[in-house]
Amino acid sequence: MTDTIFITGLVTHARHGVMAHETEVGQRFVIDLELIIDLSESSRTDRLADTVSYSNVVATAEAAFTNTHYKLLERAAGAVADAILSAFPRVSSVKVAVHKPHAPIAAIFEDVGVVLTRSRHSPSHG
Repeated sequence: MTDTIFITGLVTHARHGVMAHETEVGQRFVIDLELIIDLSESSRTDRLADTVSYSNVVATAEAAFTNTHYKLLERAAGAVADAILSAFPRVSSVKVAVHKPHAPIAAIFEDVGVVLTRSRHSPSHG
């Protein structure tokens, strides 16, 4: 199956990070999502019930990302992936990219972040 729903450039404010000022003030993050989902039925029926609501996916991702303060982007991205797979049974896998363009790095850079993919069928990593 190669059907994909994508949501890119979702901007949110959160307090993730290791440094004190990151958890006190927070900063801007950008999230990109790719959901692997069978769209064959909804592409024929034109019914929302046969797919997933983009709005609900965004609300789920934002809640998972902002409701808890994580030290690592890896953990925050994992929380988003877990929440999406839990909330939307039609989604077989999800790719989550989290950008942290204002990370406290002593260098000039455009972007930094993590990308992870989680699937219902992948083995547990302990």
